[in-house]
Amino acid sequence: MEITVIRERERTRQNLRFNGKTIRELLTKLKINPEVVLVVRKNEVLTEEEVLHDKDEITLMSVVSGG
Repeated sequence: MEITVIRERERTRQNLRFNGKTIRELLTKLKINPEVVLVVRKNEVLTEEEVLHDKDEITLMSVVSGG
């Protein structure tokens, strides 16, 4: 399948061929720690178990913490 990944922090957009199924597999492929990003599709935050579909557009938003 082909998906579009938008990295909010880096302001990049990438079309990616992806053979996996879940958000967890996508983050592993991209070498991204799931604890440092929120994954959003159509204004909905997704869990690591969510299944991706062909032509999905996924936004990776950095988690910001402070004290």
